[in-house]
Amino acid sequence: MGLSVGSIILIAGAAILIFGPKKLPELGRAAGDTLKEFKNATKGLAEDDDKPEDKKDPQ
Repeated sequence: MGLSVGSIILIAGAAILIFGPKKLPELGRAAGDTLKEFKNATKGLAEDDDKPEDKKDPQ
């Protein structure tokens, strides 16, 4: 799924028309924060899977 340069320009132009140039940095920042939180959450889940659990045999 490769995007050509023309497609990227078209998408960027549409975003500027829809949201306006003042709102775009805020949207980008919010998207970045969301991705960072998602990455941190999934990293924590992956670390939980890697740790061996101390299971005691009930005897």
